[in-house]
Amino acid sequence: MDLPLLRQVALFQGLTQGQLLKVAASAEVRSHPAGAHVFREGAPGDEMYVVAEGQVRISKQVPGVGEEALAILERGQFFGEMALIEDGVRSADAIAHTACTLWAFPRARLDQLMFTDKDLAYVLLWALLRTLSERLRETNDKLKAFFAFSRFG
Repeated sequence: MDLPLLRQVALFQGLTQGQLLKVAASAEVRSHPAGAHVFREGAPGDEMYVVAEGQVRISKQVPGVGEEALAILERGQFFGEMALIEDGVRSADAIAHTACTLWAFPRARLDQLMFTDKDLAYVLLWALLRTLSERLRETNDKLKAFFAFSRFG
């Protein structure tokens, strides 16, 4: 595993070298050809991912419109993190935009790490909280813009 890349992942930036090694050991490497689904909206989720190589498209199917791309994620970006904190279903599709290699982090393994290393848990949970807050703020801004534009249409 590419530890320098893992250290650049926003979720893991506050971890010590030893904690980062523990997190790296919990990952599984997965490869997907272009166009393959990593997961589908509505499917149960129990792991998050980091893009090690290639690109992943996060999208939703909009009735009467088709696929609406929400984001194109690149090397070092992560997705699926909501599965680490809730037992819900996936909120969007994740599709290999190009052939890609991902590091999958199963929730059970990260839960065990956080249970045995409280300092790691503290850093990781705060990073998750910041990420979810940023994404909620972005969604609110997009909704505000959508409603502003829809008044003129």
